[in-house]
Amino acid sequence: MEPPRTFETPSSGDRCPCGSGHVHGECCGPLLAGGSAPTAVQLMRSRYTAFVVGDVAHLLATWHPSTRPHALELEPRVRWRSLEIVRTERGGPLDREGIVEFAARYTAGAERGVQRETSRFVRGDRWLYVGAVG
Repeated sequence: MEPPRTFETPSSGDRCPCGSGHVHGECCGPLLAGGSAPTAVQLMRSRYTAFVVGDVAHLLATWHPSTRPHALELEPRVRWRSLEIVRTERGGPLDREGIVEFAARYTAGAERGVQRETSRFVRGDRWLYVGAVG
């Protein structure tokens, strides 16, 4: 049996796991602490970082209630390695909807893979993830 996975949270001065090039404390860190993302792509980045650090609470809190699961369990063998934002449509500070296409690379034991998705986001008082398009 595999030992339980421990997730590592970057310090505020470390590079953000989302690959933006910014430090965690000025990028996804404040969003994982409860802040609101100004754009759909920034929410996508924070959700990726939440997968990296095991922050299920952030994933559920930023998921639209109409599609959000009751609970979420992260696969303990998966290690998220990098995020590439492929394209975006709308999703800016003044938009109500946005699309973010991404490729997230991972390892699971000796296996390597890429999760590709085109995600839909909506904004009421804040941006929320709705789900995959198509």
